[in-house]
Amino acid sequence: MAITATQNDGVSLTADNVSYELVETDVDIITSGRRRIPAHSGVLASASPVLTNIIKKPKKSYGGSSKRVVKILGVPCDAVSVFVRFLYSPSLTEKEMENYGIHLLALSHVYMVPQLKQRCTKGVGETLTAENVVDVLQLARLCDAPDLCLKCMRLIHSKFKTVEQTEGWKFLQEHDPLLELDILQFIDEAESRKKRRRRHRREQNLYMQLSEAMECIEHICTDGCTLVGPSSNLDNNKSTSQVKTGPCSAFSTCYGLQLLIRHFAVCKKRGDGKGCLRCKRMIQLLRLHSSVCDQSASCRVPLCRQFKNRGEKDNKMVEDTKWKVLVRRVASAKAMSSLSQSKKKKSEVLFKEEAEDFIRIRKKLF
Repeated sequence: MAITATQNDGVSLTADNVSYELVETDVDIITSGRRRIPAHSGVLASASPVLTNIIKKPKKSYGGSSKRVVKILGVPCDAVSVFVRFLYSPSLTEKEMENYGIHLLALSHVYMVPQLKQRCTKGVGETLTAENVVDVLQLARLCDAPDLCLKCMRLIHSKFKTVEQTEGWKFLQEHDPLLELDILQFIDEAESRKKRRRRHRREQNLYMQLSEAMECIEHICTDGCTLVGPSSNLDNNKSTSQVKTGPCSAFSTCYGLQLLIRHFAVCKKRGDGKGCLRCKRMIQLLRLHSSVCDQSASCRVPLCRQFKNRGEKDNKMVEDTKWKVLVRRVASAKAMSSLSQSKKKKSEVLFKEEAEDFIRIRKKLF
């Protein structure tokens, strides 16, 4: 939509190829370049409470004109024209946003036009660069635009080395040390959050691996795998190779545990008091299994009931608190793994049923 003055002292509004003649304009908006933009007090007052208060003040004559005068200074004349046009018809082009977005953001804040402020906050945020981000951040803080402030902070954090070389950052260091401190604190907190997230992911991966190890131990001791099988399935005259089964789904973890179990069964250092790191690791895994096992009476994992009974008798071990946390998190990871597997199986069953239904319907049709 365009705004132009008319011969009858009105204003011509052109929007969507339709021209509207609004006569008897009663307000003149004066810009920094002494340009006059005729407008209607009713339109301005309905769009901005600040302009409402200005219009309600006693009228002063300006240059012999009987119209009320509103001065909008400090921004380019074209930006004021776009601002006034938005008050009549709330729309902006991409080019206007690119050229006057920062000025329109300031005007929308000063004159309290929330619709324009929201549009400018989004538009200016899409044009952020390392060169202008510091200036936009300062304006966003003055204009109370928290979403734009956060977007600026994140861009500064991601491109801090580039931003640090700009003139805007150097000016900030000299004239606004408090804002510089806020930015540095934001970067420090963001880095701390990133480290915590990484540590949390590593811990979750560890708990998932331990949960998978617990399932593999039960699988090895109950069903048997490629190298190790349950002792009750073996006859005295048969070797372990005769009870081998095919590789399981978690073969990489399962194979390592089988090697550890075979070592644990024949290791001589385990009983001579010197100790063996591999055996100690196996004992810790067996103890962890006992802590998360809920079927100790029928469980076929070695030492499960012994560890369970020992834990019930001795609840004051040195590592008791840390061990309980480990057990709780491994149990949680095991539960989540079981839930995801059950959902996957259900989805596979549903997909299979849908496929069978589709085949039946297709046979009936053809």
